[in-house]
Amino acid sequence: MQGVNKVFLIGNLGRDPEMRGTNGGSRVATFSIATSEGWNNKDTGKRDTRTEWHNIVCFSHQAKFAEAYLKKGAQVWIEGSLRTSSWEQDGVKRYKTEVMARTIEMLGKKDNTDDEDQYPF
Repeated sequence: MQGVNKVFLIGNLGRDPEMRGTNGGSRVATFSIATSEGWNNKDTGKRDTRTEWHNIVCFSHQAKFAEAYLKKGAQVWIEGSLRTSSWEQDGVKRYKTEVMARTIEMLGKKDNTDDEDQYPF
């Protein structure tokens, strides 16, 4: 039986996407999104939150979409899979886990007006 590697995230961009190209001429976009969860702390009675940062990578038409429409602060829905890579630096093994985005959808309104129209894609 094979496993399942699937990720769904809803979060806000922490920075504008960074664009680069591959040797084959494809576009690659990288950016990070923040997701937060909250709970009531039983000891203090106050509301606590924890924010996680996720590194996102997308290629081809998703990268072009990211470049054209995604900006810092935008709320997005991401569907993809996890990929972990490793390398050695100064004798220390290092790891990086990224979300390889297959689907990106914008959430929220185009701007801060009361207009109910969503993004046109």
